[in-house]
Amino acid sequence: MARNDGQIVIKKYANRRLYNTGTSTYVTLDDLAVMVKKGEDFTVQDAKSGEDITHSVLTQIIFEQESKTGNTLLPISFLRQLISYYGDQMQMVVPSYLEHSMQAFTEQQAQMREQIDKTFGDTPLGKNLQVPMQLVEETVRRNTEMFQQAMKMFSPFANAAPAKETRKAEAKDLDELKEQLRALQTKLDNLG
Repeated sequence: MARNDGQIVIKKYANRRLYNTGTSTYVTLDDLAVMVKKGEDFTVQDAKSGEDITHSVLTQIIFEQESKTGNTLLPISFLRQLISYYGDQMQMVVPSYLEHSMQAFTEQQAQMREQIDKTFGDTPLGKNLQVPMQLVEETVRRNTEMFQQAMKMFSPFANAAPAKETRKAEAKDLDELKEQLRALQTKLDNLG
């Protein structure tokens, strides 16, 4: 496989086709999504200029995944908050914070799965995802609170009214997340 500093290089041509130089094959955005899920490291370069366009291609994959599945991973309130940081003095802090938050979430997720396996094993309770989903909800709530507290540290003079609106939006998003988890639980119950 042709690699650039240990990474697979994907070339994007003017006709929007993507070429994996590692496998010498054309790939789709879905193929790249699978590579991401497998943990394969790659960069995407504009075939003509050589410019690194990985960020825009990954953003495009997220957009397509969000619209294709109907199951949104990014709540509206989160997207609004994210957009509000563009051009703000906090813009430089947000990427680092989000990266560390996702890393912590991934570690917590692995720990939760391990704990559930140790505690419940192959029992019916272990197969019932309601208890694990409650743990996920609690983790999401704690991470959201930590994010809000961190942002308050950087903007101590923030108006209280937007915070109230944000809490309402977050409560709505949490309710939507709970409903999605209930629907997932129902589907899993029907499979079992």
